Amino acid sequence: MKGKGGRPPAPRYLVIGRVLAPWGVRGEVKIKILTDWPDRFALLERVYLGEDLRPYVLERFRLQKGNAIVKLGGCESREAVERLRGQFVQIPVEEAMPLGEDEYYEYQIIGLDVWTKEGEYLGRVREVIYTGANDVYVVRDEGREVLIPAPIYTWSPELCLVDS
Repeated sequence: MKGKGGRPPAPRYLVIGRVLAPWGVRGEVKIKILTDWPDRFALLERVYLGEDLRPYVLERFRLQKGNAIVKLGGCESREAVERLRGQFVQIPVEEAMPLGEDEYYEYQIIGLDVWTKEGEYLGRVREVIYTGANDVYVVRDEGREVLIPAPIYTWSPELCLVDS
């Protein structure tokens, strides 16, 4: 099965959170957790923020009501962390948590060609919608859009096969 073009390159960094706001007056920040492994923050030595991927040493971490409260090195006041509001918290893709069988990172699915088991080309995965119950893959090709609920029949780094 041959698709219709190349995939986007794999990212160098993965988003694991987003800075919501300063927390307290001593330079801590409240982070919305955007990973399935919130405790991973405790294992990290360094995170990268913003489009310029500025490195910060992660000095302290604790969970509070589903968010992370984090102390970043070099941020000693509320004013120092105010400028971080809204920035994504990222880690190098090499530090991503290992996945189990039939698990994937979104970047591994985006851009894959999608085929039915009968050999019909449906298009390319352009987006993943998280509904809570299951993921839905948005597949597009030449003006046609197909929404495919997970689980997919099988997937590999080259393509997805789905039940038709």
